[in-house]
Amino acid sequence: MIAELGSFALILGLAFAIAQVGLSATARIRRSSVLAAAGEGAAVASFIGVAVAFACLVHAFVTSDFSVSNVAANSHTEKPMLYKVAGTWGSHEGSILLWCLILTGYGAAAATLGRGLPKGLKAVMVATQGALGTVFLAYTVFASNPLTRLVGDRIPVEGASLNPLLQDPALAFHPPFLYSGYVGMSVVFSLAVAALVEGRVDAAWARWVRPWALAAWSFLTIGITLGSFWAYYELGWGGWWFWDPVENASFMPWLMATALLHSAVVTEKRGALAGWSLFLALGAFTFSMLGAFLVRSGVLTSVHAFAVDPKRGVLLLIILGVTAGSGFALFAWRAPKLSPGGMFAPVSRESALVLNNILLAAATATVMLGTLYPLIREALTGEAISVGPPYFNLTFAPLMAALAIILPAGPLLAWKRGDLQGVGQRLWLAALLALGAGVLTLALVSPRKALGAAGVAIGAWLVIGAAVELVERTRVFRVSAADSWRRLTGLPRGAWGMTLAHLGLGIFVLGACFELGWRGEAAEALPLGGSLNVAGYHLTLETVGPREGPNYDAERALIRVSKDGRPVCTGEPDRRFYPAGGQTVSGIALCYRGFSHLYMVLGERRTTTAGTPVWLIRAYWNPWASLIFLGPVIMALGGVTSLSDRRMRLGVARRRQEQPA
Repeated sequence: MIAELGSFALILGLAFAIAQVGLSATARIRRSSVLAAAGEGAAVASFIGVAVAFACLVHAFVTSDFSVSNVAANSHTEKPMLYKVAGTWGSHEGSILLWCLILTGYGAAAATLGRGLPKGLKAVMVATQGALGTVFLAYTVFASNPLTRLVGDRIPVEGASLNPLLQDPALAFHPPFLYSGYVGMSVVFSLAVAALVEGRVDAAWARWVRPWALAAWSFLTIGITLGSFWAYYELGWGGWWFWDPVENASFMPWLMATALLHSAVVTEKRGALAGWSLFLALGAFTFSMLGAFLVRSGVLTSVHAFAVDPKRGVLLLIILGVTAGSGFALFAWRAPKLSPGGMFAPVSRESALVLNNILLAAATATVMLGTLYPLIREALTGEAISVGPPYFNLTFAPLMAALAIILPAGPLLAWKRGDLQGVGQRLWLAALLALGAGVLTLALVSPRKALGAAGVAIGAWLVIGAAVELVERTRVFRVSAADSWRRLTGLPRGAWGMTLAHLGLGIFVLGACFELGWRGEAAEALPLGGSLNVAGYHLTLETVGPREGPNYDAERALIRVSKDGRPVCTGEPDRRFYPAGGQTVSGIALCYRGFSHLYMVLGERRTTTAGTPVWLIRAYWNPWASLIFLGPVIMALGGVTSLSDRRMRLGVARRRQEQPA
């Protein structure tokens, strides 16, 4: 009965989404505030319907209702409760329902919170959001319903369980955050379509776009970080990013959203780059839909792609083509009529942000080419090829290095016309310190690696540049301490958010460059009492014994780590066998040494010719690896801090306009 209630609520959500489109579009045509309010109410009702359907699916997983086909295929009675709930979005059908839940949730929020929007613009935005909801809800109801019942003898006594790789805390929360970022771009897309229809792209429009783009960007940053951390400690290969196509699928909308956040600032402050901001708004959600297509269509063979269904993949491709094609066709028709905006000098903050956008757009293009070219070539010729880290190191890395070099100068330049010499005077000490950090790294860290040292110098440049930006805002050492403190505490949250985001990027660059430059690894088949060495650490395999988990059986090792004869730590990696799915996965052990990690993996058991059991032990030394994950967390914190700024709240612009002159 619960599943049938969920299916009914899902169909009801689709019906309300259709009503949302019709009522809001008619309200725009007739200039009717009554119909507009009805369309907004339909948006809220559609969200409630989908939320009820999602709650019914969660109930089916929690109660192990194996008469629901999705539960039977992706759950098991012995699974811990967290992973039963996470199994709700662990399949293709469940993840699409999660997508629809977040999509209609954003639509309801946009309809409810957009009090400051002009009525015509808001009506078109709500109608566009409803059209997106209609398309995806129709796909869910007719092609991907997660609440379908099994009948008769097809109902199993026990479920098939969820993929063991997905039974992990980081990955349990990874899809909700990632989808909140993906689908958050839908509001930006709808606002872009509404602006094109209304012919209005000005500072007020940019101010309305920025909160939605910033929220989606923050969610996407957290989601990508959780996915990277999961891959780091769950897959047992010692790395955190491999330029996997599905990793790239989430990275491309992040790059577009980053460009949009900077471009929208120029549109808001100077009225320039309006057409480009619209293009980025359309492109960000297009890349989000492309990511969903790549992961859920079966066109990719990846550890991250868990759905293989080409037929439904074609439907997703049609949705992508129609949605993106309609948006960009409207852009091609209406964008040439937009006002060009304010002028600015070649040396100005606007020019720095334009250069920022050029580099980000070029970086997105290189990632897209490296991701899609193998798929297109295989489809045309039947020849399978792979594009890996060497391509991205040669194309993407130089673009990002150039972007990092110019980044600290941007916030110090004035609008319209800047003073490059003055910026140089403010940043010379930062440049000297960053160069010194690179030289010291090259001189003191063995083996000497020039590229790694250059990366450390760039990371230090970003971190110190963020500090200089804060010093300039508070005028430290140029005014009294009390005045500096007053300026510091009076800084708007948007300024703090920008500083935190730039600081987080610098910390990430420091960790990534140092880890990639000086990582070490060793692998050896060891008997009990055997040892191996990695990066000056001595690892000894003490014991290997059985261990019983909540829904798995494990073989766990005890590895003692010492350095220069002194004990350092112990690690307990294991190999887990999940009887429900018949799969074996490796559980790694991490030994934290400051910001660095000693990473240990227990491999399969073997027997020597003498009959002695040995285990393959792999160990990785990942220096400064913690900074790789700390940096994006600080970046996301910067986004949330900026989002809390009063200037970012919806409706502020309208209230200001209503104040008497």
